[in-house]
Amino acid sequence: MSLFARSTRSLNAAKTLAQRCTALALITGVVGCTTLPSARLASPADPAPPSVTIARSSDGTEASTTLDVLTYNIEGLGWPARRGRAPSLEQIGATLHRLNASGEAPDVILVQEMFSPAAVRAITGAGYRYLAWGPSRTQRRRSPIERKMSGPASWGKGEIGFHLVGSGLAVLSRFPIVFNSSEPFGTRHCAGFDCLSNKGVQHVRIAVPGVPQPVDIFNAHLNSRSASRVSVERSGAAHALQVDDVASFMASTSNPGRPTILGGDFNMRGDPQRLARFESALRNLTMVQRYCVAPANVCEIRISWDGDAPWMDTEDLQLFRDGSSVAVTPVRVEAMFDGSEQLPRLSDHDAFRVRYRLGWLTSNEIKGAAG
Repeated sequence: MSLFARSTRSLNAAKTLAQRCTALALITGVVGCTTLPSARLASPADPAPPSVTIARSSDGTEASTTLDVLTYNIEGLGWPARRGRAPSLEQIGATLHRLNASGEAPDVILVQEMFSPAAVRAITGAGYRYLAWGPSRTQRRRSPIERKMSGPASWGKGEIGFHLVGSGLAVLSRFPIVFNSSEPFGTRHCAGFDCLSNKGVQHVRIAVPGVPQPVDIFNAHLNSRSASRVSVERSGAAHALQVDDVASFMASTSNPGRPTILGGDFNMRGDPQRLARFESALRNLTMVQRYCVAPANVCEIRISWDGDAPWMDTEDLQLFRDGSSVAVTPVRVEAMFDGSEQLPRLSDHDAFRVRYRLGWLTSNEIKGAAG
């Protein structure tokens, strides 16, 4: 190669590097102004929690109540990833606030992609007394990494070794959040542009009044496929590592005897391989869609499902598990913010809402909410 050719290549490489550094600096400047207020967890000074309706069997031996859980990717990306999202995000927050005021809002909301200042304002203004955040931009992974992504990092596709935004995860609750923890996947368990976000998994423990056990709820957002801008193989490898991270985190933070719900954006739509890997790692949980399509189960379906495998048509899922004293059963599924007149589509995801029946023997009520 001639000296001129080598010089030209060096200049082009330097120009490309300068352009990337300028872009990263600009993005960092934009997202850097997104700050999170303090979480609002349960406190002894709190007013009494909202009342719930407890149904009892005719012989008085069984009791139950309901818990509505919504998972919603709000597409809260800021510029330059998205433009003009602020009005829709403001409408999301205002709608949830209105539903709260009328008593029609979900009890718990699992939020993903809460990245921009407008997204944070929407969530904090939604009218919920309690809220908790997932991993922040700078939160470090605590658990050791035994395996990591193979091959060289794709710097030009976002694998730059640090995060520009946090996880975008949040949980809102009308009932007291008595415990909150989270774990990021880390820079070695992600692929492509997903690495710019400190994605991970979040855990909250919620005390539902009158229920003898608190409920463990997990919220997660896993590596995308085409949006990550890397090969299917590379994004799939990252997804598999993150699935194992979710399973490991749940095992380390949740008592297996406690009622449990997992929801989020799992990025598995139309991908049998990702789904099989996911269900194998989390085989102690039941997917709501699988439960509700079974003819033997009584589950009111208020959502349009095409075909006999609706879990393949969405990224947004919920799964559940009984506790030792409290049974968890889906009794109704529906969509929100899906384009109806009352709830217009305000994100690139519909919100997925599940009403669960929490049931227990009244003899277990003496255990209180510490079980």
